[in-house]
Order: sequence, then C-alpha cells, then structure tokens
Amino acid sequence: MGKDSWLDNASLRDLQEVMQKGELTAEQLTAHCLRRIAEHNKCGAGINAVLEINPDAMQIASAMDAIKRMTGSFGPLHGIPVLLKDNINTADKMHTSAGSLALATHMAGQDAFVATRLRRAGAVILGKANMTEWANFMTANMPNGYSSRGGQVKNPYGEFNVGGSSSGSAAGVAAGFAPLAVGTETSGSILSPAHSCSVVGIKPTVGLVSRSGIIPIAHSQDTPGPIARTVVDAAIMLGAMVGVDDTDPVTITQIGHEVEDYLADLSLDALQGARLGLVRQYFASLDAPRAAIYDSTIAALTRLGAVIVEVDEYASQAKQGDYKVLLYEFKPNINAYLAKTGPFVPVHSLADVIDFNSRDPAVRLKYGQTVLAESLETSGTLTEAEYITSLQENRLYCREQGVDLALTRDRLDALVFPGNAGCGIAAKAGYPSVTVPAGYTAEGRPVGLTFTGTAYSEHRLIKLAYAFEQNTKARIAPSLGSQQ
Repeated sequence: MGKDSWLDNASLRDLQEVMQKGELTAEQLTAHCLRRIAEHNKCGAGINAVLEINPDAMQIASAMDAIKRMTGSFGPLHGIPVLLKDNINTADKMHTSAGSLALATHMAGQDAFVATRLRRAGAVILGKANMTEWANFMTANMPNGYSSRGGQVKNPYGEFNVGGSSSGSAAGVAAGFAPLAVGTETSGSILSPAHSCSVVGIKPTVGLVSRSGIIPIAHSQDTPGPIARTVVDAAIMLGAMVGVDDTDPVTITQIGHEVEDYLADLSLDALQGARLGLVRQYFASLDAPRAAIYDSTIAALTRLGAVIVEVDEYASQAKQGDYKVLLYEFKPNINAYLAKTGPFVPVHSLADVIDFNSRDPAVRLKYGQTVLAESLETSGTLTEAEYITSLQENRLYCREQGVDLALTRDRLDALVFPGNAGCGIAAKAGYPSVTVPAGYTAEGRPVGLTFTGTAYSEHRLIKLAYAFEQNTKARIAPSLGSQQ
C-alpha cells in the first residue's frame, strides 16, 4: 500500500506517530487531503461531500507545525484536518449556509463553540461539508444529502443512500477527504450517514456539547457530534468538543458527569458479561440481505461474551414518528439565528426564507418547502398546548417509559439497534448513541450497529463499541477508483 493510500485511512494515533518522528507534517497532511478532494469530490468518483475549502487551511497547518517545533508538545488533534458540517459557524473566510441558497452569502461573525474548541485543540478546519438542506427540515421528500447550494452528496461505497443530514461529513471521512468531521443531529442525522457510509458516529447526550453558533432546528434535541473512521478517533474528538457554555444553558447539566478521558478503560473484553437489549421490532423488519448480516453480528456479540436480552416492549412507532415538537421549536430558533445575520444576507426570518425560495422555485425549490411552511404557521412563541403536551410526552415515553425503563427493568448496559433504526426515540430522549461499522451486503451496501444508553453514558457506549469494532474489524475502506 502506497503512502497516499495509507494516509487515506490512517488513525489519529498513526498520524501523530509519524508526525512525531518527523516523517509527516500537518502541512503535508493537509495538502494530501486537498489533493484527495480535488481528485474525488467533483471529479472521479464525484462524492460531492465538500462544499467549500478553507482558504487558510494550509497556513493554519503550517502554523501548527511551527507551534509543534517551538513547544515540542502537542495533543492528538494538533495539525489534524477536520471538516465541519455547513450549519456550523466559523468566523473565517468560509460561509455557513445549511446548504441553502438563501444563506449562500452568509459569513458568521463568531465561531461556534465547537469550532473554537477544535481550534484550541490544534485542529485544522479544512472546509465545510455538504449536507441535506436545512438539516432535512425543509420538505417532506428531500433526498438525503441534497442541498440547493451544493447538489447531491454521493455514497463512497456505490449507488446507496448516503444517509442524512450530516451526509457530507460522513461521506467525506469515509472517502479519505479528512480524518475527522463534525456532524449535527436532531433525529438520526449523525447515526444515519455513519451507518450508510461505514464510519463511526457519536450522537452525544443533549447538553454534552454546546449548540451555540449552529444553525438550529430544535433546542430540545439538537446536538453536534464527531464522525471518524474508528471509535478511538471519534472518542478523542468528542473529548475535545465537550464543555460548559454559558450561552447554551443545557450544557450545565453535564456538571457531575464529566469524563476526563473517553479512552480510559477501553478493552477488547468490554463485551464480556455486558447485557445488551436487542430491540426485536427493529431487527424483525429488515430485508433478507441485511437480516443475514445482523444475525452474524448478534452471533459475534454473543461470542464476545455479551448477554443478549430481547426487548419487545420499548416505545411505540407512533411516538417515534411524531415530529410536532420540531415544527414548533424550529420557528423561534431559526428566527433568532437569522436575526443576527449581516446586512448582506437576504433573509432574516423564516418568512424571509420561504419568500426567497419562492422567487426562484426551479433552482431553490426542487423538492419544495412543505416543512418550512408548516413551521411558519405556528405562533413562534411555544405557547401552544399541542407543543407543550408533545414535549412532555416525548420525554415520558422515550425516557422514563422508554430507554430508562428498558435499561433498568432488564439490568442492561445498552440497547442495540440495526443502523439508525430507533434513532428517533434516543433523539427525543436527548440520549446518546454510537454507531459502528458492522459489515456489508453482497452488493457492498454498508451496515452499521448502534449502541444506545441513558443520559451521559457515552463512556460506557464507547467501550462497548470499541470492543465490537476491534474484535470484528468489519470496516473496509471504499474503492473510489471504481466509482463513476
């Protein structure tokens, strides 16, 4: 395997080892990522995962090399290129648009909290990742990975659903455009593309990572999270992203749940004796090719010492499918965000966005804007009885009578799901999940396994996911040369 092929799939530890030896610099690594993007983002395989490159990326990488030479010490993210989903503010020369033409000229005046944390850790913000427009909260039939500004993100593994809405983040990491990326999730938007693109995605507890400076959907469910090729890399990135932020009050709930090192106590034997709740209703509905893979996956978990407990009474499909809370929360959240955009941005409210899109429907409304219009009809004050009732029911059915009930009643360490199935329940609960590659169908379609737990159980889920990943070695890198 040549140097370039090795770099496309190297872990953070491997990269830092060769950088420590002086065999690779951050500038060289960043240049490699840029070449990879030039070859396969628009040309070649045409993954279309990267929307925009940071003009200062090479200079930042050079600065990180200089700091390393001067100080002799550096952390695991120092000099590592990272892609950010296009709904995450960066106070630099890049735009933040959520994939929308309405915000194509928007340049944030301040970094998102997450971007600040990554910069402090020495990461090189490489560019913005394409995404499903407005984080797939625009219309009822928007394809995963499509945005009016960026076009369609493709799955590096072939003509398969790329997942959404952090599609570019996951596809970019899978394709070797960057070792790491940040996605955001309201309901499945990290777990879905991670599963579809055979990478690791961590959807944290709502409150572990600040949402400040991120184009919002719903404050009760939104969270950013890391996407990487390995569990260790995702855990390292998560550790750099966490922190209490006074401008996002929910982050105060992490006090008392701090984890100093998400890599502590990782073990190949972590599944030995672990009690895992198999949510049968989600496995029973799979097609034959994927069902066969998950049969092997469950067998592997058992072989590794896990105790599989079937969980039938969990939470109703109807409760998972209800998105009323998002409809109500979106309007005040997006209005507050847009009100702070600059004078060169043509929209400053949800009503402005809808009007802007309506003026050029052929270009801006290829799939419509039914969800935006539905949210506009709400008061924007969150005083509706339907909203308050739905919010309370979400927490009751997905927390106390959902995840927590299942974990407590059957003394479980985690629940396991096929891919992103059941993601809506963890999303409404505000609880964490970790998705890890589990295999591929005969056609090459990636399949992932998701571990879900109660609030602030990330460390436990990471340990379980790590043991599964390291004992199965399921992930195979995509071959972009075979793509058309």
